[in-house]
Amino acid sequence: MAAPPVLVFDNAGNFLKAWGGAGSGYEWPEREHGIHVDNKGMVWITGNNCPTNGIAGLKKVADDQILKFTPDGKFVMQIGKSNQSKGNADTQNVHRPADLQVFPKTNELFVADGYGNRRVVVFDADSGKFKRMWGAFGNKPIDEDNCEIIAPKTFDAGQGPDRFNVAHGIRVSKDGMVYLADRENRRVQSFTADGKFVKQLRKTDTPFARNVAFSADPEQQFLYVGDGKTIAILDRKALELVGSIALPGMIGGGHEIATDSKGNIYVAGTGAGIQKLTFKRMGSTQ
Repeated sequence: MAAPPVLVFDNAGNFLKAWGGAGSGYEWPEREHGIHVDNKGMVWITGNNCPTNGIAGLKKVADDQILKFTPDGKFVMQIGKSNQSKGNADTQNVHRPADLQVFPKTNELFVADGYGNRRVVVFDADSGKFKRMWGAFGNKPIDEDNCEIIAPKTFDAGQGPDRFNVAHGIRVSKDGMVYLADRENRRVQSFTADGKFVKQLRKTDTPFARNVAFSADPEQQFLYVGDGKTIAILDRKALELVGSIALPGMIGGGHEIATDSKGNIYVAGTGAGIQKLTFKRMGSTQ
């Protein structure tokens, strides 16, 4: 018996409640992917289903919508419509979005729109109104819609492609910087909140840039990035590698990653469940 789509646990891993699925007034995604709880407690959900992925039991539609619910699962708002994307220029629909976060200072929703489109897109978090969008290096997004993920077989020594290849993880820091995990291109790019490109870290020797999360200190000094079997630690502002996390029994960098106010790291691995890595201290790697 399948569990409901949204499961809620306390930070000790005890099950509390569950909700989600098809209902009146909204289109539940066929294949859930991203989840974010914002500063007001609202729960945002994305899906990444593709009509031609061949997964049994799923409708042959693209998840081109974002859903917003209360913490108890009451429907609040839908942005976009299922199977209605017109591509990267579309301001009404997303296209198989991967991740999202609300930036409290401006009340804007930043979306890594991600599996079908190749862009960051921003909406008003209350009305769902489109605000702006951009692609790799802050340029106009370039259309290239593939159901199958096409990972590069080789990597050159330059800056990398002029388009995102699965814009997979997104976080907005307290000081308004946007960090995007460009997964298949194995790079993290940073932007101002209005989409101006600042810098990137490209690391092609490992499966780098699976996801991104901030350290819990007030300055959010570090950026945690899923990196294959480890979690890379970056100096957030410099986008420089300063360390890594690799513990016995760890499921690796995971598919999604998050941190709590105490600095603990939560890793979700595809087919591997969820792990909590308890924060102990900051230490030198020397």
